[in-house]
Amino acid sequence: MKRGKKYIKTTKGLDRELTYSVAEGVKKVKSLSYSSFTGTLELHVDVKVPKDRDPKSIKGAISLPNASGNKVVRVAVFATPDKDEAAKAAGADLVGMEQIMKDIKSGKIEFDVAIATPAVMPKLAVLGKELGPKGLMPSPKNGTVTDDVAKAVAEYKKGKQTFACDDSGVIHMNVGKLDMDDAKLVENVHAGVSAIEEVLSKPVDQILQKMHLAPTMGASVKIAYSKA
Repeated sequence: MKRGKKYIKTTKGLDRELTYSVAEGVKKVKSLSYSSFTGTLELHVDVKVPKDRDPKSIKGAISLPNASGNKVVRVAVFATPDKDEAAKAAGADLVGMEQIMKDIKSGKIEFDVAIATPAVMPKLAVLGKELGPKGLMPSPKNGTVTDDVAKAVAEYKKGKQTFACDDSGVIHMNVGKLDMDDAKLVENVHAGVSAIEEVLSKPVDQILQKMHLAPTMGASVKIAYSKA
């Protein structure tokens, strides 16, 4: 793949085999970023997927300890009408399950997170082809299937995010904006690793194969992970 001039300039002299601590990696990624906008720090973790699990079944959610920017997250709520007002008061962008389902079937998906109550989940099964590939189907694993929809809406509006494993066994997660303090980004990385440990129910030294940090635009660096 042909690289642009900015990429080549920022990676001049970069030893791709060198590994960094999390703190060193954060500093290095900042120097490798060449976007004209404030980029995001991306965490990429190659995990050992259990033989009895589909990589795509590995998913979870996390509220980072340090705010990672001002992205507006659009939340849709699938619930019985009696819960719609509470959801709207908590910040939900879309309520009214029947209308949302019609919009989705017509190809109109205008939300980033879908939250549903357990009682209506059977009705959402017909939306599997539309929501599944986009990672938008509500799931108990990331807290988007709950009777307390107001609490769930508030959490996602405050920055809670979902993460998932791809077919190759790599979990991708945004852990902050590159203009944040290094210490806050380091703390976010550790929080991200802890969330992955929780999903796989194993400590990091038993699940980690490789780890990289990268900017939105720029080269990635290898991380020799340690919680110390």
